[in-house]
Amino acid sequence: MRISGKVWKYGDNVNTDVIFPGKYTYTLTEPAEMAAHALEDLDPTFATAVQPGDIIVAGRNWGCGSSREQAVLCLKAAGVGAIVAVSFARLFYRNAINNGLPAIICPAAAAALEHGEWAEVDLAAAEIRSAAGVFPFPPFPPSVQRILAEGGLIPYLKQQLATERL
Repeated sequence: MRISGKVWKYGDNVNTDVIFPGKYTYTLTEPAEMAAHALEDLDPTFATAVQPGDIIVAGRNWGCGSSREQAVLCLKAAGVGAIVAVSFARLFYRNAINNGLPAIICPAAAAALEHGEWAEVDLAAAEIRSAAGVFPFPPFPPSVQRILAEGGLIPYLKQQLATERL
């Protein structure tokens, strides 16, 4: 699976309330509505300019804060293809994988990639490619690769149940 797009680069400790403002938690339920408010307090241009496949590159502890799943859902609905970071908050990381959004730990790429440049993530080869170079990252375990390939944990489980019934 390959993902390519523009890099959106942000810093350390971007929390879930910045990714998806808490004031919308109980009022917005549709993914498209959530996407319209993605990162609005950090980068007001993001929600209207992000394109399918674009890649967020971040520093340390991306997604810290609450366990709010909307922080992942709004990014995925906005078209974000992957997030590359120095590190992730544990709950955000698991929410991302469960929702089929690759969360890649690659400090070298996070340091080298620049906002606005084009990059490609090759999940099968476990590499990130850009004008800055080729950056390997630890491959996802086979179970996570299958979850990502199916678009998330729920679609994966539905597919598994359908296969078992045959």
